[in-house]
Amino acid sequence: MKNKFGISKNVFVLGLVSFFNDVASEMIYPIVPIFLTSVLGAPVAVVGLIEGIAESTASILKVVSGWLSDKLQKRKPFVIAGYSFSAISKILLSLAFSWPFV
Repeated sequence: MKNKFGISKNVFVLGLVSFFNDVASEMIYPIVPIFLTSVLGAPVAVVGLIEGIAESTASILKVVSGWLSDKLQKRKPFVIAGYSFSAISKILLSLAFSWPFV
């Protein structure tokens, strides 16, 4: 079912989910280094290591999940899992009480 703009309901909902996920990420990621060093007491070198590991893990997971999604020809479970993991990781970051838990 398409709306008056020619966009299906699924695409519209996915667009909204993506928008709000991106907004949340852009609000959190700039303050993560400050949170790690000031609140959790992480050394500056560790902040770089954490950021590098996070980006590397995300890149590898994107490649693997994309390949698996193509192989299984199922997209929805991977989309739901990806956005769910993103939301959960933001919540868990706020619960960290020392930098090794990040």
